[in-house]
Amino acid sequence: MAASDGTIRIGLVGVGKIARDQHLPVIGASPDFALTAVASRDGRHEGVPNHRTLAEMIARHRDLDAIALCQPPQARFAAAQAAIEAGLHVFLEKPPGATLAEVGVLVEAARAKGVSLFASWHSRYAPGVEHARRWLSGRRIRTVTIAWMEDVRHWHPGQGWIWEAGGMGVFDPGINALSIATHILPPFFLTGATLSVPENRQAPIAADLHFSDAAGTPIRAVFDWRQTGPQTWDIRVDTEDGPLVLSEGGGALTIGDRLQPLPPEAEYRGLYDRFAALIRSGASDVDLNPLIHIADAFMRGERRTVEAFTD
Repeated sequence: MAASDGTIRIGLVGVGKIARDQHLPVIGASPDFALTAVASRDGRHEGVPNHRTLAEMIARHRDLDAIALCQPPQARFAAAQAAIEAGLHVFLEKPPGATLAEVGVLVEAARAKGVSLFASWHSRYAPGVEHARRWLSGRRIRTVTIAWMEDVRHWHPGQGWIWEAGGMGVFDPGINALSIATHILPPFFLTGATLSVPENRQAPIAADLHFSDAAGTPIRAVFDWRQTGPQTWDIRVDTEDGPLVLSEGGGALTIGDRLQPLPPEAEYRGLYDRFAALIRSGASDVDLNPLIHIADAFMRGERRTVEAFTD
């Protein structure tokens, strides 16, 4: 039950970089949510009660309506399960879990408890994505090329969990590309992959993925965490009516040779608007397609050992 004025009282778990950069500012500016408390092993947020654990936060704030989970995916299942059991609506940062099966368990738990579960894919809310989806609808696609290459030392400094089993390595950003591709393209499936894994890590630092759809359309995705200088987040779709290019992670869209006018970036505002709508309608939104492609890459991909990675 929300507050008397309709505001949804939310707690946040995991005060790390993504929470500070995106979640906390957006919640603070949202007309739908009021931040009630945070729980984090290391981080703190001024202006609200801070707790070390989710259990402590739930016990001390019986008026909570919802929880946003921003900790690493390996720890997310237990937290989501506890929040659902407490009758709270749950926002899952991407990826929604460390395995597909555990997210399936959460879906059933949320349904049984009558709460909303939201597996968020922030890149789908980039300014150019929905425009691209509409333009591609019904058009014959000839080829798709995805290049998602960035500097891990810049974006994930000192985050050891990301290299551990379940941390996903380069698929942590790469899943953003796949969340866009699964939204704007017809269904597709993996046909082959090469995963480059540092000799001292469990997760890949680069991946070369090949996909096809039912029509045989070739789709290639290259993810690499070793790029320095300008970063690359591009999806190029060649169609019978010319090319479409989503660049800057979906923040820019070119159709043919024309750069399209787009609204300002508001990915996380879009996510929280969606979460509020789900709560008020009593619905859930858990699309696992991006995570399915990652699981397929680990299952079918060839592993190539590369030089050790150190921060």
